Amino acid sequence: MNILIKPVITEKMTAEAESLNRFGFVVDRTANKIEIKKAVEETYDVTVESVRTMVCIGKKRTRGTKSGFISGMTKTYKKAIVTLSEGDTIDFYSNI
Repeated sequence: MNILIKPVITEKMTAEAESLNRFGFVVDRTANKIEIKKAVEETYDVTVESVRTMVCIGKKRTRGTKSGFISGMTKTYKKAIVTLSEGDTIDFYSNI
């Protein structure tokens, strides 16, 4: 089972990474904090101090097309904010 789906790379998360050494990930909805911590430590070879999780509920979206209005929902996902120990860091841009 793949626990880490993708990293969250936004202006806010980049600022937190630089100042507070926190990194964000979109994770599997069924994963708990212990599994997330283990997956981050194995994948990036760092030491994790704490993990905060949140479930981001999907929003209702409506768009107009030629044939009328289409209503739908965006997907619900789980996000984890991982705080690393002092001296550890993750470089998401090294593989580009």
